Amino acid sequence: MVLITLPDGGQRTFEEPVTGSDIAASIAPSLKKKAIAMTLDGNLTDLSAPLTQDANVEFIMREDARALELIRHDAAHVLAEAVQELFPGTQATIGPVIENGFFYDFARDTPFTPDDLPVIEARMREIVARNQVFTREVWDREEAKSFFRDKGEHFKVELVDAIPEGEPIKIYRQGDWLDLCRGPHMTSTGKIGSAFKLTKVAGAYWRGDANNPMLTRIYGTAFATPEELDAHLKMLEEAEKRDHRRLGREMDLFHFQEEAPGSVFWHAKGWSLFQSLIAYMRDRQAAAGYTEVNTPDIMDRNLWETSGHWQNYREHMFTTKTEDDRDFALKPMNCPGHMLIYKQGLKSYRDMPLKIAEFGKVHRYEPSGALHGLLRVRSFTQDDAHIFCTEDQLTAECIKVNDLILSIYADFGFTDIRIKLSTRPEHRIGSDESWDRSEQSLRNALDTLGKPYSVNEGEGAFYGPKLEYVLRDAIGRDWQCGTLQVDFNLPDRFGTFYVDDKGQKVTPVMLHRAMFGSLERFTGILIEHHAGKLPLWLAPVQAVVTTITSKVDDYADEVTAALRARNIRVESDLRNEKIPYKVREHSLKKVPILVILGKNELESRTVSIRRLGSSQTNVLALEEALDLIAEEAQAPRSMTTTPLPSGSQGAPELMEEALSQTG
Repeated sequence: MVLITLPDGGQRTFEEPVTGSDIAASIAPSLKKKAIAMTLDGNLTDLSAPLTQDANVEFIMREDARALELIRHDAAHVLAEAVQELFPGTQATIGPVIENGFFYDFARDTPFTPDDLPVIEARMREIVARNQVFTREVWDREEAKSFFRDKGEHFKVELVDAIPEGEPIKIYRQGDWLDLCRGPHMTSTGKIGSAFKLTKVAGAYWRGDANNPMLTRIYGTAFATPEELDAHLKMLEEAEKRDHRRLGREMDLFHFQEEAPGSVFWHAKGWSLFQSLIAYMRDRQAAAGYTEVNTPDIMDRNLWETSGHWQNYREHMFTTKTEDDRDFALKPMNCPGHMLIYKQGLKSYRDMPLKIAEFGKVHRYEPSGALHGLLRVRSFTQDDAHIFCTEDQLTAECIKVNDLILSIYADFGFTDIRIKLSTRPEHRIGSDESWDRSEQSLRNALDTLGKPYSVNEGEGAFYGPKLEYVLRDAIGRDWQCGTLQVDFNLPDRFGTFYVDDKGQKVTPVMLHRAMFGSLERFTGILIEHHAGKLPLWLAPVQAVVTTITSKVDDYADEVTAALRARNIRVESDLRNEKIPYKVREHSLKKVPILVILGKNELESRTVSIRRLGSSQTNVLALEEALDLIAEEAQAPRSMTTTPLPSGSQGAPELMEEALSQTG
């Protein structure tokens, strides 16, 4: 007998094996009709799955938020069936659910194009209307390989081979079509509904490896209701208008070239924006007691072996062997270099916390198919910092970092922030005891702050758990930016210590902290969040002085010079063009302020100010306008903390004792 416990605490017994459908039918025929899946001891699964032991069961209706992943998963299967019906001989490879939708990769001699999508989508709607039942089967491994091999589905054969021995080979049927799949699925294709749409096609290497065949990836999205789909499609339309790659071209900020894949060619205006971000962050860090350092870009393999990167992160590293047979790596992270700086000179408990910051250029290999403008690159600058502190200081320092991060995001217009706690991954360094302490310290900080957070199990770095700060932008998209990580492992691996108040050597705790994260990525997010209309203090060109007639050119030069004297990034436009043309041109480049000069302005020593996005002009006296623009162009200073003194270098008698212990 199988004992089933329901969410309300009720229990029922059944002869084994029993399926979720059987259980639902025993409760009420209407429940069997409405339920589309179930959770089995908390895990989402099919209603057709056989239960052979006692379990907690909860039924999932289509309206449940948890059903959305199933809707999208089933839509991916229907996409694959539609493609193979319309284009015989096409191989279906993999089709996972992703954020906001799904995709399926296909192998075909002639790649699909956007023109194919309406035809494929129409066939998908036919398949949904057939309301074909999903049935789950478990096949013998060799049987599955033989079946797919005979069909010419060589990628599926490879996928079967990749399933670990002992795991079941699951096949899901919908009518006459079937696919290799882990599941789960809803009860039938009809449950998908009508709120889905195919969105785009792209190239993708098999398994993300450039050495493998190029496939065609078809993307789609699906929602529970047409209203949710419409809202999402409108968001995508707005996102297209805000695409930082297009705006980057229009604003002359940056470009990419195949000679340096995943690396940014910053133009003068883009570099100005980039440097404004660094200057802002440098001021905020100095006020919070950080000292800025710089470490080498390329360092010996031994360092990366000590840190654990060589063993745990090497597939993401750029490495080289020199003529003298030494292995080096471009740094993928700044932390090992900061460990070496910390070890220069003896440290006392009076030096704690010690805060080291660096705008460090790091290099990480990303598959070419994963690169995406500024948002996913191979070479980027981090606003990286490491805080060395005592364990007693840990919670307080975490709280300070959290407050600083949230304050900084507010200065850039991000106030809707979500915090995620990422815990120990499967492959990691350090003991379970150190991981317990690290994870608990982050929980303690969040609980002290009263901040809500979600947990990403197994998503921490290999050396420590982390908090991830996720920004929601102006059109509702989420972007992971800042991180705060607690690390008991690296300081121990590097043999770092400080001298406590009893003269004993103690290993410090290390906090890894980034607030922008990647400056390149944050720049891309900023551009899209503001649709290119950056706040005045950030704009690469803050104002353009432009003329209606050449008779005021000298006055324009005077106004331009006066603005420059007030540290305004200004250009002049004295071309013999009509003013509406100039306005359109500079608006496309997202220049925040146009200073328009004609005969009236010259005679009255005034200027006409026109703001980006406005059709109105305001006439101001020259000095008043200069002061107003200069004041408005100041970077925000929402945090006015005075840097704390670095403190004593430690009691001399304790340092002497520690020196004697080092041998």
